[in-house]
Parts: sequence; C-alpha cells; structure tokens
Amino acid sequence: MSMKWDEFKAFAPALAESGEKLFERVGVVLVGTIRKDGSPRISPVEPLLAGGELYLGMMPESLKALDLLRDGRCTIHNVISDKNAPEGEFKVNGVARNVLDDAERRLYCDELKKKMGWSPEGMPFHLFAVQVQSAGLFQTADDQMGRIVRRWRAGGQVETFRQGIDGKLVQF
Repeated sequence: MSMKWDEFKAFAPALAESGEKLFERVGVVLVGTIRKDGSPRISPVEPLLAGGELYLGMMPESLKALDLLRDGRCTIHNVISDKNAPEGEFKVNGVARNVLDDAERRLYCDELKKKMGWSPEGMPFHLFAVQVQSAGLFQTADDQMGRIVRRWRAGGQVETFRQGIDGKLVQF
C-alpha cells in the first residue's frame, strides 16, 4: 500500500513533521534508486513538499530520473552532518510516480518559485511524487548508548523502540 505525503502525515503526524524538518534543514536529501543492472545508486536532490505530495524534480535524462522511470522504488534520506547524526536521521521508502499532468507540474513550479525564487517552468524536467510505503526516524538516545527508533509502515501504527549498541530493538 502506498500513499501521498499528506495521507502518511494523517497516520503519523509527529513522525512526518520530524521528517519535514530534517528534509528542510539543508534543502537537499539523498535519493536511493535502482540502476538498470539492479545495483543501487544514491544521488542528491532537492525535495519539495507541496499540494500534499513529496516531490522530487530532476534534470532531464539524469541517471536518477531514468532509474525512477524504469523502476519507481526508492528511498529518500535526509543529509546528516556527521557520523553521530545529532540532528537525527529520517528515511522514507516508497514508489516514485512520474508526474505528467500539466496542472500538477504547474503547481510544483509555482510552489518551487515561492520557496526558492526559481522554477523550471518552460524547461524540460522530470517530476516525481513519492508514494510513501514506510518511514523511520532514528535519534541518539539521551544516554548516548544506542538510539530511539520510530518506524511506520502503511496500514500500521508508529512503533517506538530503543536500539542498543548491540543492535537489538526493545519496544517501548
């Protein structure tokens, strides 16, 4: 099951809001795609949350865009500042929908212009809307010995765990 960003946010509001803050913190995320040969690729991209969707705009014929046109499965991860990720880590797994509708593409261009003062309107570009299937937030535990994990899968509730340095998850 996949859903638009606003539908995900309705099921897991605190998790989605944490993710939005982390995505917006530096304005760039990493998108993981699947290459033609089946191997993984990670690439930077600027996300845009608008109209209830998580959009990823890409240059025409970029390899990451070609990957998503061939196989829409993807992972989006916020950029972290160092190995300890004090800001936290947020990732979304889903399927990228190729946006071809003119009105939706105009919405994207208008919202991007409001946010950045620039838009690709009138130029060729690929646009994808990520249909969310699962999400996770990982934050260092207060005692610095492990982390707190909050995860959500479509059709379920947010689950919270403490993950020790041994890797084992203990549900709260």
